Amino acid sequence: MNERQGFSIAGIPFIVGWLIAILVGIGLLFHVDPAALPSLIGVVGIPAFVLAIWVVRGFFQVAPNEGQVLQLFGSYAGTVRTEGLRWTNPFCTRRRVSLRTRNFESSKLKVNDNDGNPIEIAAVIVWQVVDTAEATFCVDNYENFVQVQSESALRQMAQSYPYDGHDDGKPSLRSHGDEINNHLRDEIQARLGRAGVQISEARISHLAYAQEIAQAMLQRQQAGAIIAARQRIVEGAVGMVGMALEKLRTQGVVDLDEERKAAMVSNLLVVLCGERGTQPVLNTGTLHN
Repeated sequence: MNERQGFSIAGIPFIVGWLIAILVGIGLLFHVDPAALPSLIGVVGIPAFVLAIWVVRGFFQVAPNEGQVLQLFGSYAGTVRTEGLRWTNPFCTRRRVSLRTRNFESSKLKVNDNDGNPIEIAAVIVWQVVDTAEATFCVDNYENFVQVQSESALRQMAQSYPYDGHDDGKPSLRSHGDEINNHLRDEIQARLGRAGVQISEARISHLAYAQEIAQAMLQRQQAGAIIAARQRIVEGAVGMVGMALEKLRTQGVVDLDEERKAAMVSNLLVVLCGERGTQPVLNTGTLHN
């Protein structure tokens, strides 16, 4: 079922004409022959007032960014989006549907990521109704439908990616934010399209390891950071040792054999890679003592 334009006319001109007709009818009642008054009231007055009350039921207001869904004897009669005072068939029932942009934050869900690690995740969803007929008649309660299906899509998306990417080319929840958010938006839109709802934006608002493994995963991240730092230090130290040996050889400062070079390399690496400050030991003898 798709939305279509419902019948309505401008309410201000219609209500002015209605008031003029009522005043004319009242004036006629007070200026007729008293002998004919009872029959006039019975034949004209009572039906006129009943008709006036019936016509009043057709007036309704449409606010900006709002739609009024019309139903005539249970069947869909169209949607009125023209804002202001409107009038339609008084037999039509009306239901107000907001077309404004809305957002909500899902609850913190506990799911397993692609690696099987339990994580906590939540998201902020920005959405709005674009088809009032589908939102009203295709689902029972579209607001509750949006919330339940969004959380279901969030669970499905979280299970498709690991929390941390071990390979540079593989996307993860923590490192590929834009790709994850786009996937989440598309996943939610696929579920809510039949409810006449459009997803404008979906972003992860909370992401963390579950409490039972948070400490272990923190140690793992710290170990990874330490290894990366050590690797950088070793690469720099090897470069500096090579540069030092090359300078000594080209400038002819000292001529070292292979054994002395190995000892010098070992000492330099200890100095450059050590976590604490080193204390030098002075050799007061000859180079070979």
